[in-house]
Amino acid sequence: MYLALLVIFLQCSELYAQGKVYQVFTFNGVKIKVEPSDKVKNGAPMSIICHADISKNTDFQLKHNFTFFKDGKLVFMAISDKEDARYEIPVAKSADTGDYECRVKAGDKLVISKPIYVWVAGMTKPILTADKKEVSEGEIVKLRCELPEEVPPLEFFFRKTKTNSEPIEKRVAEQNQNFSEMEYYVEAGDNILQFDCFGKRQVKSGWESSQHSNKTLVTVKEPFRKPTLITTPSNNFTEGDIIEFECSTVAAEMRGIEIIFQKNRTILNSVRDKKFLKYSTLATQEDSGEYLCKVEQGAVSKTTKLNVFVSELFPKPTLSASMTQLDENKDLILNCSINGLRRANFSILRKSSSGDILLKKSRILAIKVNVNDTGSYTCKAEVKGIVKESKPVRISVYAPVSKPTLSVVSGSPEVVLGKPLQLICHSVMGTPPITFTFYKGDEIKKNVTNDTYATFLDEDIGLNDNGGYKCDARNNHSSGVKTSNILNVTVIVPIRGASLGSVPYGEVEVGSDTTFLCSVNEGSWPIDFKFFKKTDHEVLLHEVREYSDRTIWHKKTMKRKDTGTYYCMASNRASVDVRSHPITISVILAAWQKGVIAAFVLTAMAGAGAVALWWFLRKKKKAKGPSMEMSGSALAPNLTSEKLTRPPSDGNYYSGSGYIEDNENHMKSTDESKGPDLESAEVDYTEVEVSTLDPHRDSMENRHSRIYGHPDAT
Repeated sequence: MYLALLVIFLQCSELYAQGKVYQVFTFNGVKIKVEPSDKVKNGAPMSIICHADISKNTDFQLKHNFTFFKDGKLVFMAISDKEDARYEIPVAKSADTGDYECRVKAGDKLVISKPIYVWVAGMTKPILTADKKEVSEGEIVKLRCELPEEVPPLEFFFRKTKTNSEPIEKRVAEQNQNFSEMEYYVEAGDNILQFDCFGKRQVKSGWESSQHSNKTLVTVKEPFRKPTLITTPSNNFTEGDIIEFECSTVAAEMRGIEIIFQKNRTILNSVRDKKFLKYSTLATQEDSGEYLCKVEQGAVSKTTKLNVFVSELFPKPTLSASMTQLDENKDLILNCSINGLRRANFSILRKSSSGDILLKKSRILAIKVNVNDTGSYTCKAEVKGIVKESKPVRISVYAPVSKPTLSVVSGSPEVVLGKPLQLICHSVMGTPPITFTFYKGDEIKKNVTNDTYATFLDEDIGLNDNGGYKCDARNNHSSGVKTSNILNVTVIVPIRGASLGSVPYGEVEVGSDTTFLCSVNEGSWPIDFKFFKKTDHEVLLHEVREYSDRTIWHKKTMKRKDTGTYYCMASNRASVDVRSHPITISVILAAWQKGVIAAFVLTAMAGAGAVALWWFLRKKKKAKGPSMEMSGSALAPNLTSEKLTRPPSDGNYYSGSGYIEDNENHMKSTDESKGPDLESAEVDYTEVEVSTLDPHRDSMENRHSRIYGHPDAT
């Protein structure tokens, strides 16, 4: 029975599996739209609708996850088995403006719609509040403007309107808040102030503005009134009148009140904690102009202006001089006068840095002047207490210039050819300014006006410019021009082209004289000539000063050590050393010295041959009786000890040192007989060295005699 039921179950399961269908769906797209439109008025309702277009293989239910985003931020989510979802906004605000998109997820599939821009037109009306409704002049009123329900960044505009005036606007940008604050200083003269504000935000199409806020009124109180400024008896005066000024104000509290009276920028008088100020002065023409009365308390300042005119009582005096430039010890007359007026108190003064010096209380001054009277003079005139001063007159008194001296700045009256020459012209006496004139020959080169001296730089020095300079000096003295003595300047030509020669040239015999000639191609005299020999360091051999372009130096008794390289150097006052090309001198042996050396050598060779012949004959004689000499001769021990062997028969070998000593003595005596001349010539003598017989060696090994000598001695 159970087996039958199992078979039936399996059969039914197989039939059910054959009848089941696999569910398939796909997104055709997702769209988003706005109702009533994508531009909505601020405060109106709007709906964001997201629709998913899906295809299915059969009719089956499918869950949809809807997600709404504004400017990339999540704003709404919904899950539905329908293909539509709505995001309702009952009251649209400007903050709802932005890009919206919708994302739909079903199963493991996700599709995103294209974004749509929604513009909520219009902004909320701002709210303006003030911290005070009544303020005094000089105080601060603080305003706050808020845009509720708006999202920053925003811009706020505050407006201040005075009575019968245009609004004054101020802008504030806020990046992180939807309100802004502004402080206003209440100025003097403000009465009733009206404030309002509005806001702006940036949208894709540009800037959008809000409505203007409510108007806020602020009443202003005066701490004191604008001052009153009056003059008595009127505003028009004549020089010599008394002008009286009075400045006053009305204040609720006098504490801290300050009244300042000034003309232009100069304060004439001031008082504190008082209602009025008085000021009086003797009227002069300079008192004409604008006066100010200023009342200040804390930050409040009020000003009243008044113009005053003062007419002239008499014109300024005029000072005239008989002469303005005159020689010392001349008469000067100064005269002070007023046009159209003769009765006045006159005085004549001299201006000084330490103050005016009164010379005479009179309209006329006559003096005999000296140089110290040079300066500026004025005169003053007084009528009815009014003192007026004339324009200054400059008086110049001149002492005559002394004869100028012309000299070279460097001191020496000479100049190197091609170098500039600077001259100075100086006058010890004379009232400046002095005009100096420089001449080169009869040609004017330069005019200089200075106090006591002037300089002239002549950069065009030629070979023939040996003199002709002078200078003139003059000032405004009537004596005229003074001329210096003529200054002759020597033009120094630098040395050029030094050369050195010798006689004989190249080779010089020992003991003979040599003549050196050093000359130059060009150069001013005198010329300093120096002769040098080059060694490890420069050796000065001879120096001389010549008034010529050449010099000769005789060097006597040349020695072997004088062999070497020579050169000369020439210089003059141009301070330029010119060096010649070097020459080489070789000092060699004289002919007679070579003959003496050859004679010594031949004599030595002849003596050596005689000794060799003697030795050879002696040995030959002894060889005839060798047995007798070997048996009992008294010389046998010595011969045995020396172990002599038979020498060869060529006769070139000898023994003993007696000849060497004699030869040396002979050479010394011969050398001494030559006298000082030969010694000073430093002859290289030939030395003869004779080798002795070595008894321990074969006779063929005896050393040969050698001859050393100068190659020329052969």
